[in-house]
Amino acid sequence: MFKLKPIIIAFALATSVSSQVLAANTETNKNKLPEIGSAGVTALSIEKERQIGGEMMRQIRATQPILNDPVLTEYINDLGNRMVRNAKDVNYSFEFFVIRNQELNAFAFFGGHIAIHSGLITTANTESELASVVAHEISHVTQRHLARRLESQSRSQSLSTAGMISGILLTLINPSVGLAAISTSIAVSQQASINYTRGNEQEADRVGIALLANSGFNPQGAPDFFSILAEKYRYTSKPPAMLLTHPLPESRISDARIRAHNFSPRPLMPSLQFELAKARIMARYEGNPADNIINFQQSLDKKRYAVEAATQYGLALSHYEAKNYQTAIKQLESLMHDDKKNLFYADALADAYIAIKDFDKAIAMLSELNLLMPNNQVVTLNYANVLGEAKQYNKAEVLLQDFLAISPKNFIANDLLTDIYRKQDKTALMHATQAEVYALLGAYPKAVDELQTGYNFVEDNPLLKKRMKGRILQLQEQQEKLKRL
Repeated sequence: MFKLKPIIIAFALATSVSSQVLAANTETNKNKLPEIGSAGVTALSIEKERQIGGEMMRQIRATQPILNDPVLTEYINDLGNRMVRNAKDVNYSFEFFVIRNQELNAFAFFGGHIAIHSGLITTANTESELASVVAHEISHVTQRHLARRLESQSRSQSLSTAGMISGILLTLINPSVGLAAISTSIAVSQQASINYTRGNEQEADRVGIALLANSGFNPQGAPDFFSILAEKYRYTSKPPAMLLTHPLPESRISDARIRAHNFSPRPLMPSLQFELAKARIMARYEGNPADNIINFQQSLDKKRYAVEAATQYGLALSHYEAKNYQTAIKQLESLMHDDKKNLFYADALADAYIAIKDFDKAIAMLSELNLLMPNNQVVTLNYANVLGEAKQYNKAEVLLQDFLAISPKNFIANDLLTDIYRKQDKTALMHATQAEVYALLGAYPKAVDELQTGYNFVEDNPLLKKRMKGRILQLQEQQEKLKRL
């Protein structure tokens, strides 16, 4: 499998590395915030930052349990982009994604990529608490903290990049494990790293809380979530990954409360979408179906919920996971009846209909939604999936081709279309689309091999041959650019 050049990974993790040192140091905070602006430009251009971020995203797709769940992807991107629209110094579009991991963690890296662990979503009590973490990570990106860290590093010449290489990717994903691999390499620059990272965290808190408030969320979400973390891990010997990369001294919680009080309080009703996202993760990706059925049913019986419909949804999903399909369908149809455009319900109901091979009902529901929301990823991917299951391959193919014309980097769509071509014995196109799947994982040699193999199956289609040759050249050039980064 293709691996990123270690130097690229080292760049992206410079702030995480220095955060490890901060966690072990207790020197008094000088409370001096760095200047906001275009710092970092001399160390790394915006274009190079975008290129590195794209390659890192491919590496993470290839190595980490990203939740390729269109409903959760849609939710977390909607949440994040609500704040990006109000952020300053946005140099590129953002991509938010969820990693299936109950460890509390979130991290940002080059090019506007932000990862949220599923455990962080289920730990937050309110959408504003979750949004506060996302706003903090957005602020790390817009303030160009990674590039600024490199600029500071280049001035002092104090860090040995080579010494950090072996543990650097591990530190991004799991700081508690990666720390041991890099600790000796950073000892020589402890103080500079500590002061610089303190400033990053303060600035991200300040900018993030303002962003949270300006985007319509409760600014108290930030200190409230800090308090949850502090209380939950007060007496534990092993803090979560998030507290290793984002240390949380009492002074930081107090400072966050003061900053939040500078904005008008905004008490909000519980968010249905947030509660549905939590219920989906709990029912589909945590625990086991039997226990989840008991837990959701008890919550309903004892009225222990923020939004009743979300708990009913969690119960229905748990029944689906337990293969109680008719029970799940009955509950989901009831929810859908009251909220016909809710994509959480539609996605789960489509899966349940497919499970009992009632393709007509699934197609009827999704075709109607597709008219209302053309090229919506949840609708399109579910619709194409059920059309494929119903052996309506031509319709599925056209649907996915139209969608990929707008969203060419959608992993699930490329994977689905590969399968549709395979079932139709469209060998050349199958290899071409499989190449795109490999390209999204950064496996460029495999992608080129797929295209070269597919080229041999093209018959009487000079345009397709030309396109495949052109794509081979693009991928080879992309690989060469990676070597030059």
